[in-house]
Amino acid sequence: MDFLEKIIAIVGPTAVGKSALGINLAQKFDGEIISGDSMQIYRHLDIGTAKDSPEELKLVRHHLVDICNVNQRYTVKDFQEKSVQIVHELSKNNKIPFVVGGTGFYLNSLVQNLNLGGSSSGDDKLREELLNLEKSGKLEVLQNILKKTDRVAFDSIDISNSRRVIRAIEVYKTTGKSITEQENGSKWADFYIIGLTDDRDKLYDRINLRVDKMVDMGLIEEAKLVYDNQDDIPQAKNGIGYKELFPYFDGTSSLDDCLDEIKKNSRHFAKRQLTYFRNQMNVDWYNISDVTDYQQVISQKIEKFLGGRNDYLG
Repeated sequence: MDFLEKIIAIVGPTAVGKSALGINLAQKFDGEIISGDSMQIYRHLDIGTAKDSPEELKLVRHHLVDICNVNQRYTVKDFQEKSVQIVHELSKNNKIPFVVGGTGFYLNSLVQNLNLGGSSSGDDKLREELLNLEKSGKLEVLQNILKKTDRVAFDSIDISNSRRVIRAIEVYKTTGKSITEQENGSKWADFYIIGLTDDRDKLYDRINLRVDKMVDMGLIEEAKLVYDNQDDIPQAKNGIGYKELFPYFDGTSSLDDCLDEIKKNSRHFAKRQLTYFRNQMNVDWYNISDVTDYQQVISQKIEKFLGGRNDYLG
């Protein structure tokens, strides 16, 4: 039997505590972290993307953080290829890879070894038509196209992100398959997937408090930089926490209303994240309010997993 590299993934909704757990576990098991967040790749977008602090980043080596300028395009295929390369390098050095993040399709591309050959290219005419709709501010039209084309994707991706809507439409129309159901490749690694969640009201409180903290840290100023350069950063500007503040900078909405919109979109995103991970992956879930010693329990299961035993999910 061929040797399969062992990878630990930590998934779950925004603000649940994935990053902190990842750092703690990576320190304990001599590992390094691969970010599974589609926004943390961008330099200078630190607050709205909830990056770990410089001090936290020094505790454990992080990969795929601050690797792109904000005007660069970065795809799930880029993530998949780079992550596989990093995993191989870490395994050679006897380091445990911890993939930590909440971008479901990114994580699933790695876990399922999805065949993404058809999703990085496509119909140029179709893309131009969809991009023209985006430029005209017709997000609702794009959402309706996706809803009619691929209801599964409509129900699971962030439909407030026009670029993700466009990508989902492109994938379905060029491959005939949902972006959530791309063809699985052969198994290339052994994954233990840890899922963190919390009671809904508590999770929503955490999300609201996180947004307030981001504002205190300088979110408005960071979002203004995105707003002032939005024509040059078509992908990065769509992140939750930035686009909701554009009406405030336009003078068409109050700051409080825009912050409420960030909180609302973050809560909706958390719900979609949970739906995606529950439907697409074999996750060992932990409610952080129900299991008081969940970090200890998780550590014990990781020890079994790394020791080669196959009862870590039991």
